[in-house]
Amino acid sequence: MPDLPARFAAIIVAFASLFRHRTWLHAEILLIGAILAPGKRTVTSLLRITGLSGERHFVNYHRVLNRARWNSRRAAHLLLGLLINTFVPAGPVILGLDDTIERRRGKCIAAKGIYRDPVRSSDAHFVKASGLRWISLMLLAPIPWAARTWALPFLTALAPSERYCHEHGKRHKKLTDWARQMVLQARRWLPERELVLVADMGFAALELLAALSCRGVICITRLRLDAALYEPAPPRHPGTKGRPRSKGARLPNLTEVLKRTSTRWRRVTVPGWYGEGDRTIEFCSATAVWCHSGKPVVLIRWVLVRDPLGRFSPQALLCTVPARDPLQIIRWFILRWQVEVTFQEARAHLGVETQRQWSDRAVSRTTPCLFGLFSIVTLLAAQLSQRVRTAVLVDSWYRKSHPTFADALAAVRQAIWRETGLLTSRHRHKMPKPSQALQRCLIYALCRAA
Repeated sequence: MPDLPARFAAIIVAFASLFRHRTWLHAEILLIGAILAPGKRTVTSLLRITGLSGERHFVNYHRVLNRARWNSRRAAHLLLGLLINTFVPAGPVILGLDDTIERRRGKCIAAKGIYRDPVRSSDAHFVKASGLRWISLMLLAPIPWAARTWALPFLTALAPSERYCHEHGKRHKKLTDWARQMVLQARRWLPERELVLVADMGFAALELLAALSCRGVICITRLRLDAALYEPAPPRHPGTKGRPRSKGARLPNLTEVLKRTSTRWRRVTVPGWYGEGDRTIEFCSATAVWCHSGKPVVLIRWVLVRDPLGRFSPQALLCTVPARDPLQIIRWFILRWQVEVTFQEARAHLGVETQRQWSDRAVSRTTPCLFGLFSIVTLLAAQLSQRVRTAVLVDSWYRKSHPTFADALAAVRQAIWRETGLLTSRHRHKMPKPSQALQRCLIYALCRAA
């Protein structure tokens, strides 16, 4: 197995307390192999890249995922603590929340379902996909050497299909139920910090917003343009009979606000608009009560955004703290796009959807581990020198000014391989010859990458 640089040891060893000693020896090898392995992230692929292709007791490495007893929620807590201490030691903690589909088939994948494919579908075209639905909570943290914000996953949960829950006698939970439990868990882990949750319209549910706002979580989501908005309830006069009013007079829909010529728009330039640079937009904002019959009442600030050049359709945002500045709400919400970037990067560079575990426990553990690996690689890259972690791959046909996750992963891999003595010699005039095991690892990485 390749040796770890001393600067990486503190990050890796922080997770040793989750496992028994013998299990940790196997889990550590799988972790290092997942960083070094190209292409598929099967257990056998991880063993090959770490020089253990001749290991006779390879089943012990499979047992880390399908049998060993360790707490994934505690692992998420440890990972969040490392991320907070490294990237967000002070200020508000901004969290991104979204779900994604892992395309899996086969009779052994019991929790799979049929869902709308968000990547291949559009407003006019509906595509279904068979697979597992995951909901992931990520820390939206500024990465200094990348000069941008990255979405760093720390807690990912499997949301089984309704058919699976019915067959196993379990109560089916909606995505909003999973979201509430996950965010409230983060609230318990960070009781003293200001928590901001950024999510898409799928999580703009009154029950979810009311439950989180009661715990001091600031929620920012999209809002339907035809949402029923009202004025706050008028003061209750003494002696009035009946139940107190929860809302006042009905306010115009946001579609009407958008069409009115009397609407006063404010024009600003927002930097980093969905990763495209500066964008000039216009917005208007006000407070209202959002409610529906039989649902909780939530006091919100809505923000209506439009593009003067018409490059995107008008959209509305909401914030559960009406006193917040509308421009700050917009700046927080556009960070949500980094969640989609992380999903794509994890598929492209960390092998999500290439694993081949079949047991229920292994399936429920592997994908969250691969998403968490994205954050671990970022933590390891933060331990490198400024010169190493800011190095970017530049060609005559492809130039970029700041490193991406692919560059961070390459820098971490290079640091691990350098520890073996292959890339640099410890003696000035003598180049050590790679061992046969190391040669086999490199041949596998170079010749069988696809």
